[in-house]
Amino acid sequence: MFRSGFEMTDIPYYIMSGSGNTFIVVDNREHQIKDPKRFAAEKSKLNAVDGVLFVEKPKEKQTHFFMRIVNADGSEAEACGNGYRCIGLYAHQHLAFPKFIRVGTLGGPVEIDVASPQAIKVKMVDPKDYRKGIEIKMGQESLSASFINTGVAHTVIFKDDLNNIPVETLGKSIRYHQMFAPNGTNVNFVKVEGKNKLSIRTYERGVEAETLACGTGSVAAAIVANLEGKIETPVEVLPKSGERLKVDFRYSGNKVTNVYLEGPATENSKGSVSI
Repeated sequence: MFRSGFEMTDIPYYIMSGSGNTFIVVDNREHQIKDPKRFAAEKSKLNAVDGVLFVEKPKEKQTHFFMRIVNADGSEAEACGNGYRCIGLYAHQHLAFPKFIRVGTLGGPVEIDVASPQAIKVKMVDPKDYRKGIEIKMGQESLSASFINTGVAHTVIFKDDLNNIPVETLGKSIRYHQMFAPNGTNVNFVKVEGKNKLSIRTYERGVEAETLACGTGSVAAAIVANLEGKIETPVEVLPKSGERLKVDFRYSGNKVTNVYLEGPATENSKGSVSI
């Protein structure tokens, strides 16, 4: 009987959704997937998802595991608000982790509380690098914007009407604008709907398109809107998907701290890949 000299291993993965963001989530603690960036680029395109979330062995003490976030284009991201909820639900349901976990990321450790699939609460990293009154020159015109890093870079632009914003073209132009070189920025177009409510549309770096939702973008929009006196906390954020998110935070010593993002996560389907 002919033997090939090696055996293929089937690695299960799950496609999860958080407020319209979809991800492949896979356990790679044994490093069976040798090239996560190539894997993410190939599988994201094949499955039409926004990226791949890898569970890896912890890199820091007092964390349950490390979460590697790879976008659909193969680039690695520091943070992913909606992905946190997806990986928290996955880790609890399929890897026997507790409901409350501490997860390491490139952007810093986050805490995920899987109270229920409909209400997963994430303690985000504290934001940094807030700047307001930025003028982005676009040809003969300029846009007024604010910038903040909520684990990843976000530009926030307030608009009275989101229906007629050319998110794909304008968002791409801002994402690659020289002002944000070399790493670029995510771009959020935000409308104030009430004293505690925002609507948002986001062009997401790494996906290189408008996404149905962006967790770190929703957090960025809520914090910037509050800092600029437009809304009060807690904040309800309505992304393009229509699946509402809740953002809350506090001030301490003129700093924004205790930032929480809350919303649902769902498991869409299961698959496997042979390695």
